Amino acid sequence: MTYLEKLNPWCIIRLLPNMQNQVVARFRRRSDAEAHLQVLRRLIPNVSFTLIFNVVLEQQDLTALK
Repeated sequence: MTYLEKLNPWCIIRLLPNMQNQVVARFRRRSDAEAHLQVLRRLIPNVSFTLIFNVVLEQQDLTALK
């Protein structure tokens, strides 16, 4: 995960067949992500989108948890 992606943890995900997904956009604030999600749902009503908070733990964080 790049530094820019870490700064923008809120993701709009497009749900695809066969349990696949695609990140459509990333945001710093949940309110921005929700507003963009509403626009996408109005513009493309036949596509499934969802909003997630994407947190990735660094390797050093994982070893500290053990």
